[in-house]
Amino acid sequence: MKEFPVLPVGFKNYVLADHVIAIIASDSSPVRRLIQLMKDTEKLVDASQGKKVRSVIFMDSGHVVLSALSREVLVKRIAPTEPLKEDTP
Repeated sequence: MKEFPVLPVGFKNYVLADHVIAIIASDSSPVRRLIQLMKDTEKLVDASQGKKVRSVIFMDSGHVVLSALSREVLVKRIAPTEPLKEDTP
């Protein structure tokens, strides 16, 4: 049986790590507007269990997953051996 790498996104919810396109913070206005627009579609998955949404995960299927975990925590979980490199302007 083939094993698929999964990314724990909080509260015993998982997504397939191979299908993640981007993980971004949810604190900007454009991202909050996007979340409001996605609520009307069937492509929004809220895995935050009612907690504050701290990160937004974009999947290759067009789905958007909301997580209560920060993007730094999710990046460490998806690639624990690679150092986190932050682009600073």
